[in-house]
Order: sequence, then structure tokens, then C-alpha cells
Amino acid sequence: MRLSLIIPCYNEEDVLELFMERTGAVVESIKNKHSMEAEYIFVNDGSKDGTLSVLRRFHEEDEQVHYISFSRNFGKEAALYAGLKNASGDYIAVMDADLQDPPELLEKMVEILLEDRADCAAARRTDRKGEPAVRSWFARRFYSLINRSRDPDLVEGVRDYRMMTRQVRDAVLSISEYNRFSKGIFAWVGFRTEWIDYEHEDRAAGSTKWSFGSLFHYALDGIIGYTVKPLEIAAWLGVLFFALSMIGIIFIIVRKLLFGDPVAGWPSLVCIILFCSGVQLFCTGIIGVYLAKTYLEVKNRPVYIIQETDGMLHKM
Repeated sequence: MRLSLIIPCYNEEDVLELFMERTGAVVESIKNKHSMEAEYIFVNDGSKDGTLSVLRRFHEEDEQVHYISFSRNFGKEAALYAGLKNASGDYIAVMDADLQDPPELLEKMVEILLEDRADCAAARRTDRKGEPAVRSWFARRFYSLINRSRDPDLVEGVRDYRMMTRQVRDAVLSISEYNRFSKGIFAWVGFRTEWIDYEHEDRAAGSTKWSFGSLFHYALDGIIGYTVKPLEIAAWLGVLFFALSMIGIIFIIVRKLLFGDPVAGWPSLVCIILFCSGVQLFCTGIIGVYLAKTYLEVKNRPVYIIQETDGMLHKM
């Protein structure tokens, strides 16, 4: 049996040594306990620091450490996709390099899959300690909105950190769309999943690459890529305002006929026009985002472009 570890990297030079030291001890334990082989597949997502140099050295020291280096930053979703395509293991794990995903959970994940309790063992956060209150609030709203769709629900606090069988990996790769949202794809393909709860850990070194703005755009891409609920909201807003306008028209006509009151007040009229125009632009914007995603999808561009590899990967 063989285990493949996929690790996306973007400017992770400061933490890679610590990652290999801590994760390597866990992997050695798994290899000895379950008679497994193991490989590391690092995906350098256009890092601007010395990440690639460190990965080259790792490969020189251990031929089971492989790397893929993109021509530029294509994003974490592209890095995950590239790693999955090149994994040769019977079991494939995805994890971050910053050690916020405790490597010790790998042993529990292996046991779950070997005992055939599930096809995928995935980690989820039990709390959001140390996270800004605003970010936590938006995260909860994100899961609340996305789970209103008719697609499979996303478990709140779910991470990309997981281990899967090769069958699950093949199912995920069969979805070759350009605009990828891995959490949604993992939920959509189904299969038995066992969740492992854990407490959040801080980065071992370096600084986070996820600002509030980048997280917001990631969440927006996830919602647009996973559900058409925003389009339904726009449609229902149109129905609502049509109904309100009809009620207003009837009210004005009845008032004029019964009481002879003139329709007065241009300020209120201006406010109503501005409000309705704002709602129209909001709904048009939603449609525009979906149209833009469709435009990018039909262009059929590659998800990523590889500039350099160690030359020993299995599927290029």
C-alpha cells in the first residue's frame, strides 16, 4: 500500500522545515505500523520567497519527496487539483504546510480507511478561538447561505485536510471544471465520510496569506461555484418588489377615489426610485457574476501551468 501526501505551498519557506520534521515522524510511524510506502507531493503555487529552493533540497535528500512548481500563482484550488492528478497512492491525503492541520491526525485517518469505516476521513474545526469576531460571523453566514441550496450540505468548520481512497480521488478528478471549489466538490461526489473534530492551532511559522478580502472572494467563488441560490434570491426579490408596487398602486388609487387626497412629495418618490434601482443593480450584478464564471469556463483554459517538476511524478 502507498500513501500520498499533497501539500500546497505559497510563500511557506519559513515553515517547511518544521513541517517535514513533525509530519515526517508521523509518516514514519504509519509506515512501520501498517507496512506502507509514502510520498510527499509539494505544489509550489508561484511562491515569491525561497520555497522552491527548499523543495528542491527536500527532493535531493529524499527521492520520495516530489514537487510541482507553477509558472505563477494559480490559487490553492489549482494546487490541490495538480496534486491529486499526480498522486500515485492507494490513499491520498491533502493538508496545509502551516501546521494548522495537526499531522498527528493522519494516523487516525489511516485507521479509519483501513478498517473500511469510511471512504474519506476529514477534519473539521470545533471552535473559532483566536479568530476575529467579524470573520467568524461571516464564516457562519457563508455556511448558512450555501447550505440553503439543494446540493449536499457543507459541514460547518470543514477543512481541506482529509484522507481519501483512490476511488474518491478519481471521482473528484472527474470534475474538471475551471472554477473549482474543493469543499463543495468533496461534498457533491458523496461517498462515506467520517469527521474528525480538532481544535484550531496557530501557524508554526510565517504569516497567513489569507486576508479578509481574499477570504471574502474565496467565499464568493464558493457560493457561485456550488449553488445557484443567489439567482433564486434575485428572482424572488423581483417578485417581492412587483407585489409591493401593485399594493402601492392600489393604495394610491383607493385613497384618491375615497378621500380625494393628492399624491404629494417628490422626496419620497426619489427615495423609492433609488431603492428600487439599487435592488435592480444588485440582481443584475448577481447575474453578471454567474455570466463571468460561465465565460471563464467556456474558454477552456488549463487550470494551471507547470514550470518545473522534479521529473519523477507519475502523471504529468
